[in-house]
Amino acid sequence: MSTFHLLVFGMGGQEWIWILVLVLLLFGGKKIPELMRGLGRGVREFQDAKNNVGNEIRKGMNEDPKSNKE
Repeated sequence: MSTFHLLVFGMGGQEWIWILVLVLLLFGGKKIPELMRGLGRGVREFQDAKNNVGNEIRKGMNEDPKSNKE
């Protein structure tokens, strides 16, 4: 396993544990699943928008430029 996998963003295991404890204290156990669902929805919407833009660009590149002229 590479060093990058062990030290994500330059943080070790102890830092991640402190962050998790802090999040648990700030939001409580009942609120965390709700926050994660919202985060998941946001990531999914971002990916959908990114895919839609990519599809529009590919579609525009495949169009015949002569067909747009009148």
